[in-house]
Amino acid sequence: MSVTAEMVRDLREKTGAGLMDCKRALSGSGGDIEKAIDALRQKGLATAAKKSGRSASEGLIGSYIHMDKIGVMVEVNCETDFVARTDDFRDAVKDIAMHIAAASPRYVSREEVPADLVEREKEIYKGQVLNKPPQVMEKIIEGKLEKFYGDVCLLDQVFIKDPDGKLKIRDLITAKISKLGENIIVRRFARFQLGEGLEKVAACEN
Repeated sequence: MSVTAEMVRDLREKTGAGLMDCKRALSGSGGDIEKAIDALRQKGLATAAKKSGRSASEGLIGSYIHMDKIGVMVEVNCETDFVARTDDFRDAVKDIAMHIAAASPRYVSREEVPADLVEREKEIYKGQVLNKPPQVMEKIIEGKLEKFYGDVCLLDQVFIKDPDGKLKIRDLITAKISKLGENIIVRRFARFQLGEGLEKVAACEN
């Protein structure tokens, strides 16, 4: 199957990979876009793994305000100020801040989730599957825990702007590492919602 410019553009929009990488991935997959996406992600993961140990002390603090009701600040680090100034990096930081506003994660990664909270979740799941065989119970608990991480951890959440509902924030960052050639890390974030934690008092008429 011949690879068209439209196919290459579509794949680039879905993955953020370079044009030539997209063309090679499509050629190698015989024009199958899903296989091409998998190939690009595997390549990106390999690239990210090589760069993950490198120091990333530059970057940006991005912000996003939604309807004057929700505010987000996020620190995303890279290796050089040169990359921090690129449109690709800035757009990624903006997208991540917007995602945090919409998806309301509690932690950056699953490594930040307190151990006692994970154990409490496991106990709840065990109580829900008491009548299942041990092997089945373990798989169900593992699946529920993965869903929990996907709810509360930024890197495990599906990117809100991905039309296919498959691209996780981790994948988005991996694609940028592959494209920009530097280690990229979401270090921390803060999300504020107007009135959060305050009890609303109904106005009383005299």
